[in-house]
Amino acid sequence: MHAEDRQRWIVATVRAEGRLDVSRIADELDVSPETARRDLGSLERLGLVRRVHGGAYPVERARFEITLATRVHSHLAEKRRIGTAALALLGDAESVFVDEGSTCQVLAEGFPASNRLTVITSALATASMIDANTGATVVVLGGRLRGKTQATVDHWAARMLRDMVVDVALIGANGVSLRHGLTTPDPAVAAVKTQAVESARRRILVADHTKFGADSFCRFADVRDVDVIVTDTGLSAATATRYQLLGPEVVRA
Repeated sequence: MHAEDRQRWIVATVRAEGRLDVSRIADELDVSPETARRDLGSLERLGLVRRVHGGAYPVERARFEITLATRVHSHLAEKRRIGTAALALLGDAESVFVDEGSTCQVLAEGFPASNRLTVITSALATASMIDANTGATVVVLGGRLRGKTQATVDHWAARMLRDMVVDVALIGANGVSLRHGLTTPDPAVAAVKTQAVESARRRILVADHTKFGADSFCRFADVRDVDVIVTDTGLSAATATRYQLLGPEVVRA
């Protein structure tokens, strides 16, 4: 396949799916990872994609958001490992905030069955799953229901969370970078995440390796605002060290 044809496929696919990894380009187009990276470099210089660790996003990334139903099946094995590692860090917490998003929804599948926990969440699917499978008391934040994520947002949800003191917050992000911190596409979502960071005694970021090096539209926290980052081994040890130098412990599951 000629370079022009490869690059046309790359642009169409990354715009349709919101993220494209170097490994998938190499497999789908039967080229080496080095060729895939060169193609991405050419497309970035043309302003057609934005390169990040291990792949690329569309240049429209600031306004682009994949539906939760699609995201929850992406990198599922990694998200399950992240979930297991993050839940092991709850310790003797009695109240836990569980954020919206695909990683937190996967994490909820393995939530401990303890009846001493109070779980606060804005995500309806997560609330239902934890309520059905554990003895925890589940509190759902009120607010406007956002269709893409099936979670409540806006000032109603943030105000309710503001009145709580939470032992641990499990927080997701659409982008994590050294320069811009933790980001998400929607300001209404960012408001709830910001309040979760402020209301929690301990903050654990759960994010698979594809989120690192990416920036979305709204920043809701700095990297140094979280105590622990739980990710997968797709994030290199060297990159993990750079994030750890800003303050949080980094766990690669």
